[in-house]
Amino acid sequence: MKILVTGTAGFIGFHLAEKLLERGDEVVGIDSINDYYDPKLKYARLAESGIGAEAEVFGQEVQSTKYAGYRFVRMKLEDRESLQKLFVREKFDAVVNLAAQAGVRYSLENPYAYIESNIVGFLNQLECARHNPVNHFVYASSSSVYGGNTKTPFSEEDRVDNPVSLYAATKKSNELMAHVYSKLYGIPTTGLRFFTVYGPWGRPDMAPMLFTKAILAGLPIKVFNNGNLSRDFTYIDDIVEGVIRVADKAPEVSENHPVPAEVYNIGCGHPMQLMDFIHTLEEYLGRKAEMKMMPMQKGDVYTTYADTSKFEHKFAYKPKTELDKGIKEFVAWYNRRIMA
Repeated sequence: MKILVTGTAGFIGFHLAEKLLERGDEVVGIDSINDYYDPKLKYARLAESGIGAEAEVFGQEVQSTKYAGYRFVRMKLEDRESLQKLFVREKFDAVVNLAAQAGVRYSLENPYAYIESNIVGFLNQLECARHNPVNHFVYASSSSVYGGNTKTPFSEEDRVDNPVSLYAATKKSNELMAHVYSKLYGIPTTGLRFFTVYGPWGRPDMAPMLFTKAILAGLPIKVFNNGNLSRDFTYIDDIVEGVIRVADKAPEVSENHPVPAEVYNIGCGHPMQLMDFIHTLEEYLGRKAEMKMMPMQKGDVYTTYADTSKFEHKFAYKPKTELDKGIKEFVAWYNRRIMA
């Protein structure tokens, strides 16, 4: 298949592109490479996939030196004209949209970035898929859509109309927009609600990287809500396997399912207390963390906990990497790539 993967300089997009290419798919990757976090990490991910420094230039197609089937173009999703030209030229079989303005807390500081990328950019892709039909449009949603829900585990059947951040609101908007395009234009769409993804090449604004950097430097780590938080940590390899299984199986129309649109949770299904996560990290780093206890942050939620039964039933798959193994792999990568 020829697949457009947006956000291939990002954490999940980088890993997904590699796996697709390894199995023989043709991948066109795009990313704006914004400065929400240090672009050096984004360029390092691209370099790992054989994409050179030419990627810094907007609109320039760069051929991977590692994968014959991989080309990359630096592009903003908001650039409607360039995106339309790309769809017309490439005639994609499928789209996996992983590009978005990330971060819950940052949405309090820069709300416009979320509307431009997550709403306008998402609409641009749907319009491109409408006029240049694809077999499947897969997109990243988020566990944050569950907002202030207190019922756990979170099920796709739960109400998601009480978001506690603009980021969450944009992700729920994506689900609604995709459903409309599936209903009106017959575009098969699948949204994936990711739960706290971690692993090698992860984002530096997420807990594993933040905590590891601080602990190794002998600096205090900020522990919000005094550590009384739990997260459904999901290892990157499990997420990528799930995305690929979804991409290969577009939703179909039937008498009981008239709209080819679906939404699934992808999570480990075993939430862990933040303090247990920190202690596991301490074990593999061989150092104790100095903790600065902080109050709850605006936009955060107390727990995330995925009910993955719908996904398991449809795709016969469940994330299986235990946190202990995942943290071990992450620390090994960090020591090899960051500390080297």
